[in-house]
Amino acid sequence: MTGRTVRLAAPADAGVVGRLLFDFNSEFEAPSPSADELARRFTALLAREDVLVVLAEDGEAATGFGYLTLRPTPYGDGPLAQLEELYVVPDLRDEGIGTAILTRAVDEVLARDAIEVHINVDEVDVDTRRFYERHGFVNIEPGTDYRMLCYLREL
Repeated sequence: MTGRTVRLAAPADAGVVGRLLFDFNSEFEAPSPSADELARRFTALLAREDVLVVLAEDGEAATGFGYLTLRPTPYGDGPLAQLEELYVVPDLRDEGIGTAILTRAVDEVLARDAIEVHINVDEVDVDTRRFYERHGFVNIEPGTDYRMLCYLREL
């Protein structure tokens, strides 16, 4: 990650984050609002305390992002964190950017006293599942013999 930065996005970054999310959805042929509409929504979302976007950059170019939400739970004194999206520009994958984004994301939610991080992953996306598992996320809780339909890591 030499020369690259990973930081929290601010409302002023909404256009960049909206474009990255649009590119992500386009790559995987998922229905998506326009990049401009996503940017408009991120302008409001990034002003909230319960929404975080970790933005990776190389100079002035965005290279990836992680979008997280926090929500209250009766199961602990802190919130649950949900990693809604994690995306790295295709030509830059396998260079540690995703790991840097995920590491910063976990650090940020820990600083907000989160008790778990949840991540939904398609079962067929084996590479993505392996990525999260390398970082300590599981889909079989200790003491059980069946898989969950989301990944979590107790914090």
